[in-house]
Order: sequence, then C-alpha cells, then structure tokens
Amino acid sequence: MKNVVITGTSRGIGFELAKKFANKGHQVLAISRNTKPLETINHKNITLLSVDISSSSDIEKVTSFIKNNWKKVDILINNAGKLINKPFTDLTSNDFLEVYKVNVFGVAEITKNLIPYLKKMSHVVTISSMGGIQGSLKFPGLAAYSSAKGAVITLSELLAEEYKEQQITFNVLALGAVQTEMLEEAFPDYKAPLSAEEMANYIFDFSLTGNKFYNGRVLQVSSTTP
Repeated sequence: MKNVVITGTSRGIGFELAKKFANKGHQVLAISRNTKPLETINHKNITLLSVDISSSSDIEKVTSFIKNNWKKVDILINNAGKLINKPFTDLTSNDFLEVYKVNVFGVAEITKNLIPYLKKMSHVVTISSMGGIQGSLKFPGLAAYSSAKGAVITLSELLAEEYKEQQITFNVLALGAVQTEMLEEAFPDYKAPLSAEEMANYIFDFSLTGNKFYNGRVLQVSSTTP
C-alpha cells in the first residue's frame, strides 16, 4: 500500500487517477479547489483537501495533513494544470502569471513542501504536455500554457539531479491528446484517441514502477498530434 498525493483531482485524468489508486488499496490525498466530484465517490481510501496550489498558505494544509497523519509520501503526482487559450498579442502579463502560478510555481511549491516526507524510492511524477517538448509541433493560442509546460520539464530534470543521493526519483510524462475538459478548451472540435481513464491507467502503472527504470527523464506519451 502506497501513500499517494495527487493534484488536480476534480476532473479528467486526476479524478480517474484518484479512483484507480483508491480502488487498488492505496491511500490517496486528493487535492483540488473543487472537492465535490470525489465527495460523491465517498471512497474510504481517499482523503479530500480543498487546496489552490497557487496559494502557499493553502499548500500548508497538505503539509500539515501529511505531518500529522502519514509521515511519508511514496508517490506525488503533479497533475493540476491551468490553460489560457488566447492569441499571443492578447495575452497579458497577468495571464502568463496565472498559468505559471499553477503549472510551474505550484508544482515547485508543493514538491518543496513534501521533500521532507519523500523517502528512498519515492516517485514524483509531473504531468507535462507535448506542447512543452522542444521541437514538437506547437499550436497558436497556447504560448502561456506550452511555455509553462516546458519550464516544468527543466525543473524536474534539475530536481532529479539535486536529490539523486537521497534516491528520490523525478520523472515527467509529456502527454499528447487525451479527451478531457482541458483539451476541449484548447481544441473545441477535436476528438482525442484516448480517454482520461485510459491515460490514468498508464500513469498509474508508471507511477508505481517507472522509478525503477527512469530518473530525470521526460517520456513522450503521445500517439497523435495535437
């Protein structure tokens, strides 16, 4: 049984991941601003925390729970994301900041706060996007989102190096098209070949076993473009 922290669990992949881990007997701390979708599941293995990961004071709720209840974290899945779809010249500095506060700063802050509870063979999996991969096909309107997803890839590579002596593993999954609400925001008329549940199954397996094979790596999980 693993102690698993997942961000962005109110919908899509994060929602499916929380259910998958809980149904397999793992303890899940499900973090999102909106806890209502998982409240309806009412699973005994899921603890819900209403947290805005762009808020340092909110993230303290996560630290406090782990300190007082779990003492250690086996898997952290940085899944929460924010997307703003606008032409580049319409994007404001605040738009960029809002996206980076969730996709980069929030990832950094929650990971930093959990470092004391990550032990040997703990696995931090950060969900990025093919849009953040250098040389990949890029799409108009996603300047803030895709650049943030590129930044978090580099962050993860750096953390893998910084914490290799402690044997904490950091990897990134750069996802292609998955049929989620966020995809619909970016590409309203596009139908992805994979469902959120199918991708969650892949991430579930990778989170449990990928750290045996990879550290500081970015895996491109994409069968199609976008």
